[in-house]
Amino acid sequence: MEELKKHKQIQEIEKAENENYEDNNLVICTVNGTSVYVDNLTRAFRNTYKKMKLEKDITLHSLRHTHATLLLQQNVHMKVVSERLGHASIKMTMDTYSHLLPSIQETAAEKFEQLFEEE
Repeated sequence: MEELKKHKQIQEIEKAENENYEDNNLVICTVNGTSVYVDNLTRAFRNTYKKMKLEKDITLHSLRHTHATLLLQQNVHMKVVSERLGHASIKMTMDTYSHLLPSIQETAAEKFEQLFEEE
């Protein structure tokens, strides 16, 4: 969160200093506020990742899966996750992440059981 806050501050400075800044309300954008080409974003991610010298190889796309997985584990509705991922239909999300459903079902059962427990 701290890094995102710093990033937002930098964006605010860029907006103020650039009269041609196009405010599209993007987290990741060019210094002009426009969308970043995917290839450029991927290259920047790889360069940053290499500098970090982490043991495990992580791709930008794997972060997308991690995001979806964490949301589903927090019981965020599958439709919401599907929309955040930009899937054309919830079916694609279900097909990709259905392996997570057993643990989600278990959590739902536990929460339902708690409704009937005496305090």
